[in-house]
Amino acid sequence: MTSRILDVVKSPADLKVLTDEELGILAAEIREEIISVTSKTGGHVASSLGAVEIILAVHSLLDSPKDKLVFDVGHQAYAHKLVTGRLESFGSLRTYGGIAGFPRPQESVHDVRPSGHASDSLSVAVGLAKARKLKGTYEKIVTIIGDASLSGGMAFEALNYVGQEQLPMVIILNDNEMSISRNVGGLVRHLGNMRASNQYREARDSVQERLETSGRVGRGIVNFGKSVKESMKQWVLPHSMMFEQLGIVCTAPIGGHDIRVLKETLEVCLAMDGPVLMHVVTKKGAGYGPAIKDPERFHGVGPYDIATGASPAKKEGTPPSYTDVFGEAIIREAEADPRVVAITAAMPGGTGLKGFAERFPERFIDVGIAEEHAVGMASGLAAAGKKPIVAVYSTFMQRAFDQMIINCALPKFDVVFALDRAGLVGEDGPTHHGMFDLAYTRMIPNMRVLAPSDEAELVHALHTALALGGPFAVRYPRGAAEGAPLPEAPCVLEVGKSRTMREGSDVAILAFGRMVSRAVNAADLLAEEGVGVRVVDMRWAKPLDEQAILAAARECKLVVTVEGGVISGGVGEGVLGVLAAAGEQVPALTLGLPDAFVPQGKTELLARDLGLDAEGIAQQIREKLR
Repeated sequence: MTSRILDVVKSPADLKVLTDEELGILAAEIREEIISVTSKTGGHVASSLGAVEIILAVHSLLDSPKDKLVFDVGHQAYAHKLVTGRLESFGSLRTYGGIAGFPRPQESVHDVRPSGHASDSLSVAVGLAKARKLKGTYEKIVTIIGDASLSGGMAFEALNYVGQEQLPMVIILNDNEMSISRNVGGLVRHLGNMRASNQYREARDSVQERLETSGRVGRGIVNFGKSVKESMKQWVLPHSMMFEQLGIVCTAPIGGHDIRVLKETLEVCLAMDGPVLMHVVTKKGAGYGPAIKDPERFHGVGPYDIATGASPAKKEGTPPSYTDVFGEAIIREAEADPRVVAITAAMPGGTGLKGFAERFPERFIDVGIAEEHAVGMASGLAAAGKKPIVAVYSTFMQRAFDQMIINCALPKFDVVFALDRAGLVGEDGPTHHGMFDLAYTRMIPNMRVLAPSDEAELVHALHTALALGGPFAVRYPRGAAEGAPLPEAPCVLEVGKSRTMREGSDVAILAFGRMVSRAVNAADLLAEEGVGVRVVDMRWAKPLDEQAILAAARECKLVVTVEGGVISGGVGEGVLGVLAAAGEQVPALTLGLPDAFVPQGKTELLARDLGLDAEGIAQQIREKLR
């Protein structure tokens, strides 16, 4: 077997002895390794392929871990993992017990902080830079942020502070014109102008002078910039560079797959005594044709065929995903009610809204990576008589918690929060599990919360939320649904009323959402042992069906709650509160996610380890009955 440069790279320090040509060879080897592994494990393919040369250039110039490389989101960090001693474990990427798909400090000293959500890297980097100033040390700080992440409000807040404080740091803007879906908004148009313009202020002149004296490549960058400026000056207003107006030096756009250009430019930027934004233009999926052709699908993809990029065909008879069911249901609701508007935050595909966008383009809104803005806009739409549905992953809705409370719940506006990926989501791990939505939605006054147990219930839940009005949260999990037949005409569910799935007088399991089917299976196991189990699909996480709860306490020997969220502050504690308020003293067992961050892995493995599969639920009930 031919030896690879990658096989001898054990740390970023090893990159310093490689020539630019050797780094280019290493980049190709890294791409081959990423494609080979992710074809088996799935992963964030397109973004990681697009950032390989950037990561190699940065690590060849920094002294990590003393110097700091901060990733935004971190889904582009596979090359970073491969050159920081994780080649041998890379085959376990995103698997149960394996290495994470995002930077994780527990894995390596080269991972500055856990990543997974967008737009926060600049704030983290500023904190590191401020601490460096307070300590009087001189480590270098570089952050890599995508053009889509830069549109998030938190990033703008950090940019304002960076320009004000003039802390030395390098912001590498990875401009690939894509986030998860194609980017939208004014900032993206601004970056498009930046790619075609070269407006330098006095601060940039300093960078230009250094580039002109740094060799052939540096002079080439400047000459390119000058020619573009001359050809485009009729269309670009002077001083249009937003970043420079904030006090941040901004380089001309450079090619993000040219190691030599990246290194020479970065070396100049690192020598500056203030903040510099290095504008790097890359191709998402670079080096792999299928990912270039379909970067949205290859943003986060399951196992695939390397030759074609195709994913395995669904097995015949596999139920549709909850996301697809929601996508079809919202179209039907919009056909019946012209007030329905759909909003997403850069994820029309992931939230099932692509069909809606095609059917009702004028009523579809993609705000980019800006969940706070999405919810604030929804409140304005509701105030004007529309019925907005904000479709966001559960984990990302956490970013707009204040807007849910103040902008939507306080005025009791008709806003529906469709929380996809509720509960355990699998291989993306702790930053993406939808663990907290039951707790954070139930605590909000005026909010009503539905946890449908199958795809038919999801259709009814969405219809109910739109029919009754006021702020509603509808949570549903990732992946294939239960196989329940879809209703021809959805109905309005009675508020706060559950449905009993099976009768029993020994144990009552009050289950929420996806946990209902597991509770039924657990009841089947216990029935074989002579234990009579009542299973109640609670439907409503708020308001709770107090009659069903009290009946369970009075008619059964043990009350069990099972939920797909954290126990601490969760709906199980709400059930206990109902029992306590009524003075009912009955043995109780609350099952759910622990007060800990759950690692990545297939959901069935995680559920097994957490005691939330059918056998785990049955076993914990057995132990409680002893």
